[in-house]
Amino acid sequence: MKEGNFFTETEWAEFRTCYRELVDTTRDTFANNDRKQVGSLIKEAATAGAYPRDEKNINLLLRSMNTALILCEKIGHERSMLLAVLIYPLINQQFATIEEIEKQYGTDTAKIIRGLIKANSLYEKHAAISNENFKKLLLSFAEDIRVIFIMIADRLCLMRMINHHPDEEFRREVATEVSYLYAPLSHRLGLYKIKSELEDLSLKYTDRPTYDLIAHALNSKKKYRDEYIAAFIKPVKERLEEEGLRFEIKGRTKSIYSIWNKMKKQQIDVKGIYDLFAIRVILDSEGKQEIGDCWRAFSIITNMYLPNPARMKDWLSIPKSNGYESLHTTVLGPDKKWVEVQIRTRRMDEVAERGIAAHWKYKGIKSENNLDEMMNSVREILESESDDSLEQIKDFRMDIYDKEVFVFSPKGDLYKLPYGSTLLDFAFLIHSKIGCTCTGGRVNGKNKTIRYVLRSGDTIEIITSANQKPKQDWLNIAFSAKTRTKIKQALNEIANKSAEIGKELLLRRFKNRKIEIDDALLMRLIKKMGYKTVTDFYVKLGEEKININDVIGLYVNLYEQDNQENTETRTAEEYALAPADKKSVDDELVIGGNVKGVNYKLAKCCTPVFGDEIFGFISTEGSIKIHRNDCPNAAHIKERYGYRVINARWAGKTGTQYVATLHVVGQDDIGIVTNISSIINKEKNVSLRSIAIDSDDGLFQGHISVLIDEISTLNGLIKKLKTVKGVKGVERGNI
Repeated sequence: MKEGNFFTETEWAEFRTCYRELVDTTRDTFANNDRKQVGSLIKEAATAGAYPRDEKNINLLLRSMNTALILCEKIGHERSMLLAVLIYPLINQQFATIEEIEKQYGTDTAKIIRGLIKANSLYEKHAAISNENFKKLLLSFAEDIRVIFIMIADRLCLMRMINHHPDEEFRREVATEVSYLYAPLSHRLGLYKIKSELEDLSLKYTDRPTYDLIAHALNSKKKYRDEYIAAFIKPVKERLEEEGLRFEIKGRTKSIYSIWNKMKKQQIDVKGIYDLFAIRVILDSEGKQEIGDCWRAFSIITNMYLPNPARMKDWLSIPKSNGYESLHTTVLGPDKKWVEVQIRTRRMDEVAERGIAAHWKYKGIKSENNLDEMMNSVREILESESDDSLEQIKDFRMDIYDKEVFVFSPKGDLYKLPYGSTLLDFAFLIHSKIGCTCTGGRVNGKNKTIRYVLRSGDTIEIITSANQKPKQDWLNIAFSAKTRTKIKQALNEIANKSAEIGKELLLRRFKNRKIEIDDALLMRLIKKMGYKTVTDFYVKLGEEKININDVIGLYVNLYEQDNQENTETRTAEEYALAPADKKSVDDELVIGGNVKGVNYKLAKCCTPVFGDEIFGFISTEGSIKIHRNDCPNAAHIKERYGYRVINARWAGKTGTQYVATLHVVGQDDIGIVTNISSIINKEKNVSLRSIAIDSDDGLFQGHISVLIDEISTLNGLIKKLKTVKGVKGVERGNI
């Protein structure tokens, strides 16, 4: 391999060292047959050129070997996981097939390789790795947690390999990806050493001056620092033991990244960091003794070393919102060096290291976050350091996102939807306008209907048409409740527009034929035609599914039926007038020449009031309808049914109140409705019955219904309303 210029001199030396170390490390992991087969496969593949350098000139074979070593060192020895790392590049280069590998090395190895192929395919989508959904989709695609371990180890290997890479932009991109994705994943899985190194290297490639400054401050006297921490701990340990406390004590130097993070948060330089040196005292106390023992340890240490009062933090009395409990102080140690001291119990330390899930566990609360549960379960297995820990992980299920689906737009934007969502759901998620005009889409380059059920990783391009409108059956296609709500809103908007058009058409046609609409009569007609609501009726009119001339014809017929049973010609004298139910009407109205005591009704089409010029219209039941002479229907009645018309006039007053309607138009000024209502309420013998106002583009118009005693009162009210500021016109209308 060396002779074929597969390696540089430096790489060849690194490869030999790496290979020997891997052989020694995996002696108990691989069977002799595994080692021989893999060795032969790698040599054959390298000779055939199946390990080409990638587009950034990185040696893929060396990368896979080093990744395998990192897995052994940082995570553990597991046959299938290590085999998958070494063989995966050959599958990518089509030197071998999954079926061949499965036959030779088993289904478990093939399963991990399939997960690697699927997870790495996400990078072809060019999605933003800073998107939280990318992490979820990565975990969903991996299916096996060992795939995530491999990807984390591979990123650490890559970060190490690009230390001297000439492409600075490439180094920055990899470092940014690591800080957003792989370092947080490492932390949540309990891979703290990997996490720390990834963060340090990320800072190194994105802000080299700051990294060098902190590194120099830390490395200038590394031996001295180690000796210093040991010297600080020794007397503390002795005093705590004398007090009979059971504990574990740890010393550490902060990582470069954590120091930089603190510098950034506190806006100080490296000299201002008090806790370059830090120790942690973890007490084996339980129950009620926890807090008391923490304060005992605190008292012992602060008696030995001078504390800085400004650096004291008490999270025992009031824990943080995430459940964190601890005592922090910074003391002046030997040589006047500041040392941070953290004091907590074993339970508190677990909550601090494992986060909110551990806090819930102690509180007896079940976590609702599947990701937290999965991550902490894996971390517990790894930290158990048992011989079969990786065997337990092998059977670990990665179905944490089985209720969600993650898809891409053509630009690489990543979206999350409920599992079972359709292409129509995705269209409405992008925008309601796109959803309303969606006719289908292209999924991974293939045409699909709006019924297509989405799968994680799909790339979807929505196809729209200006002629497309939402349909009722879309409610059966949409999976998401949010989508169905949007569809219902769109359908209602369409129906309302159609209803407005239908109503306008009907009113215009009635006006053209000089027919006044009686709302009560129209409602009867609508119900007679089988419509449950007025809106449904107007929608059908607007959609031209009802012939408007037929509607008018039915309305006229219904009106005529109300006013006569037959059309035979008779004089008014031939009708027997029914006696009135109430005696009070005798003094209120005079019918004909001097006829009193008849049963009459005030016509709804013109709502006459006392004092109006009126006439009577005789019905077949023996009652009379009283119309105003200027009633909109007066001309039609007198022309067609003149033989049914009789004279009528008002007689004495009895205190009866009549309904009158006013049509008001004016400017939509603040308080104008209040002013109108105030005038009406102040008027004697006038009561406000109802008021309905519509405003549009600075103007308002409305109908006001009042109860009055006579026409003069109504005329006086109209005159006063016209004086209200903003009112442009007041006319008497009809109900």
